[in-house]
Amino acid sequence: MKRLISSALMAVMVLSLAVATGSVEQKKETKPSLSVLVYITGVTAGSPPYTALAEGATKFAAEHETVSVKVYEAGFNQAQWEEQLTSLVATGEYDLVLGSNPSLPELCANVAKKFPKQKFVITDAYMPGNPQIRTYLYNQYEQSLFLGYLAGLVTTSDMPYANKALKIGFIAAQEYPLLNKHMVPGFLDGARMVNPNIEVDFRVIGNWFDANKAAELALSMINAGVDVFATISGGAAQGLFKVAKEQGAYIVFHNTNEYSSAPSLVVGCGSMEQEKLTMEILKDALDGTIAYGEATTVGVQQGYLRFISDDSAYTANLPQPIREKFDAFMQDIRSGKVAYTLPEL
Repeated sequence: MKRLISSALMAVMVLSLAVATGSVEQKKETKPSLSVLVYITGVTAGSPPYTALAEGATKFAAEHETVSVKVYEAGFNQAQWEEQLTSLVATGEYDLVLGSNPSLPELCANVAKKFPKQKFVITDAYMPGNPQIRTYLYNQYEQSLFLGYLAGLVTTSDMPYANKALKIGFIAAQEYPLLNKHMVPGFLDGARMVNPNIEVDFRVIGNWFDANKAAELALSMINAGVDVFATISGGAAQGLFKVAKEQGAYIVFHNTNEYSSAPSLVVGCGSMEQEKLTMEILKDALDGTIAYGEATTVGVQQGYLRFISDDSAYTANLPQPIREKFDAFMQDIRSGKVAYTLPEL
C-alpha cells in the first residue's frame, strides 16, 4: 500500500512539473474567420465607388489572416445579376455577400429566400426589416445639395464660361429611385438656395459606358444654355469631360476626386468614404456585431460624405468670393445649420 501511495504521489509530482514547464500542450484559441464575396454590379473600372468597395475589402483581408475576399464583377447586364448571385451563394463558400447598389437589396432578398443562412451587407442602399440584410445609405440628397449650391454660385457668377441662362445640367447613366428622388432634386434644391430661378436640364444616357452618347447629350445641353454639369454615369462620364474641354463648361462631381479629369473646369468634387465604411463593416462582420435587419443613413456629420477642398485645383479653379461663400455653406452643413427634409425613397 505504501508503494502504491508513493507511486501515485510521484505521478502527481511529474504531471505538476510538466504543466509548470509547459510540456503539456495547451488548447489553442481559435480565431474567428470570415469569407467575403464582393459582388460588383457592373465593373470596377471607371466606377470609383466600386473600386473603393473592392479595395477596402482587399485591404481588410490583407490585414487579417483569417479573412478571405473574392471580388466578382457581374457586368452590365442586369437581367443576369440575380442568376449569377444565386449560383455564387449556392456554393456555400461565403459567410457574407458585400455589395453597393441601390437596386441590390431587392435582388438579395430574392436570393435570401432560397438560402436562409446567407448574410448580405449593401452600401448605397436602404432596406430595413430583412433579417438577412444590413444596409447603409449614403445621404446623396445632402451631397447633391452642396454640389448644387456650388453649381448655383458658378452659374450666377461672371466666370468665363458662365452664361445668363440660369440653367444647370445633370447627366445620368440610368434612372433609379435614389437618383430620381434624392440626387437630382437635391442638386436643384441646392442651386435654388443661390437663386430660386435656376432650372435643371436632366438627361439619361441609357447605360454606364457609352461616352459618345454622353458627349452628344452634353453638347446639346450646352447649346441649350447649360454651363455647369453634374453626372452619375460611370465610364460614360469621359464623354462629358471631353465636351466640357472642347466647348467650355464647368463640372461638379459626386463621390470622388476628378479635378484632374478636366483641369480648370471641374470646380468641385464630393467624396463618398466607401473604403472607410467597407473596412468598418468587415470588422463588425468578423466580430459578429452586425445588426442585420437594420438600415442606416450616413452623411457629412457622420464622416462618410465630404467635399474635397484640400486639392489645390479647388483653390485654383474658383474665385475667392465663390470659395468663401461655399466654404461657409459647407460649415453650416457640417454643423447641421442647413435645414432640409430628406425625401422618402
